[in-house]
Amino acid sequence: MSKFFKAFLLAFLAFPFAANAVTVASWGGAYTESQQKAYADTYSDPSSIKFENYNGGLGEVRAQVESGNVTWDLVDVLPSDAITGCDEGLFEDISDEIASMGVPGPDGESIAEDMENNGLEYHSGWDCCVPQIFWTYVVFYDPDAFSGEKPDSMADFFDVEKFPGKRGIHTWATGIVEKAMVADGVKPTAVPTVLANQTGAIDRAFNKLDTIKDHVVFWSAGSKPLELVSSGEVVMSLAYNGRIGAAILSEGKDFEYIWDATVLEQEYLVAIKGGNEAEALEFMAHASSAVSNAEQAKYIPYGPMRKSSIDIIKKGEPWFITDSGNIDIMPHMPTDPKVLKRAVIADPFWWADNGAEVHERFGAWKGS
Repeated sequence: MSKFFKAFLLAFLAFPFAANAVTVASWGGAYTESQQKAYADTYSDPSSIKFENYNGGLGEVRAQVESGNVTWDLVDVLPSDAITGCDEGLFEDISDEIASMGVPGPDGESIAEDMENNGLEYHSGWDCCVPQIFWTYVVFYDPDAFSGEKPDSMADFFDVEKFPGKRGIHTWATGIVEKAMVADGVKPTAVPTVLANQTGAIDRAFNKLDTIKDHVVFWSAGSKPLELVSSGEVVMSLAYNGRIGAAILSEGKDFEYIWDATVLEQEYLVAIKGGNEAEALEFMAHASSAVSNAEQAKYIPYGPMRKSSIDIIKKGEPWFITDSGNIDIMPHMPTDPKVLKRAVIADPFWWADNGAEVHERFGAWKGS
């Protein structure tokens, strides 16, 4: 048998396995590691699941779909991107499959029932996606950066005279706009209503952002805020709560949260149109199960969107896995009742309708 034919035969035999692989685009770092452990490693065929990092948005997704060269099968997205991408036909409409997707909760709860039990309505906006986690944009700091009084509120984050030093914020507007509203006197629970109905609300937010304009360091990668605070380059930073919690619980970092005006967000999985649909949907069902969602919280302190997942965690406490033993994760969860009292519940539909304009203005603000 010729070397060429042997190579061809091996490639042919290997092809079916490559074709069945599922590539998931996610956010990297501790978050993707938690997905790998909770979802991929517990899947029927762990080797078929591959993760790639991305920094959010729909730009790469559009490019893949429009070119017909789809290399990702699933994407971990913000809810506003799930809505927009579904409307644009970038993602598979799985509304008919959702009822049977995701292994039911311990008492037979469906995804929709679980979401409703957690205070969310699983409505037509989610035709293309399955739920993953609640997470928050939260401000944190190193207590050693302050010799006296410590910051405790969003007003403190914006007060550069009382608490001098640089602030770390994201390169996009989501999260910081809501926080600016609270710093300017809007109650956290009222922020979505004010943004949706009050003329000049966005101007008000940007006027408040102007007060820290000369004291900002921008970041995009989720690991960067921890580096900025640890190095002292900034005294406080906006960050994803799971990154901070993982650093505290797994690495023993002495960080403190400022839960005031923490912006509660959601995360979903979607299947890109033109990808390996059948295999992608099979993995989506596994990743959205109550057990899998609870399993992820063993590795990162994000709150499962399924109520039955939270029940699993509470029954199994202490839950979060560390080298020295398991730890109670609930105080680090964005869905802890004490946290929710001070939280802004982000409105994904407002961001889907207005996000492009706000992000464009924020980009101009950054560069001015």
